[in-house]
Amino acid sequence: MHFTLADLITDITQNAVEAGAGLVELEVSESDNEFRFLVKDNGKGMTEEELKRAVDPFVTDGIKHPNRKVGLGLPFLIQTAEQSGGGSEINSVKGSGTTVTAWFDAKNVDIPPTGDIAGMFRTILMFEGSADIILRRRKPNDEYEVRKSELAEALGGLEDTGSLILLGEYLNSLEESES
Repeated sequence: MHFTLADLITDITQNAVEAGAGLVELEVSESDNEFRFLVKDNGKGMTEEELKRAVDPFVTDGIKHPNRKVGLGLPFLIQTAEQSGGGSEINSVKGSGTTVTAWFDAKNVDIPPTGDIAGMFRTILMFEGSADIILRRRKPNDEYEVRKSELAEALGGLEDTGSLILLGEYLNSLEESES
């Protein structure tokens, strides 16, 4: 179950990483009226038929989670966005990648809490695999961008506890800063 928008974003971004992408881009934008995110990957992509199955909550490919009979990531996203006065769009090209965009009315009573954005970014940067990940954040008075490969180089990797603590502190400082 997804309790926050950060949970939804983490789930969709993990799908992008697991799609065999070499590059995953995540943009999270927030204004007084809207919360919006975009996840774009250059992974395996989907045909129109595969995309129809991906948004059906009662269908799963059985590959990623062999014992699961349902796949709920995209259906939960679509439902949550629509129930909170927003919407979503999914574009995919087989062999080229997928882009998932969702937006939410920030003033709608049914919008889930945002959640811990810095913690979400740290979790996403720790996903296994060789994909480079670019995170872009836009807030009313500030914006920033970080890249997994650059952070890993600066910290000497993202595997040990010391690096993860520094990464968390850095991401928290970016979230707390205002221009």
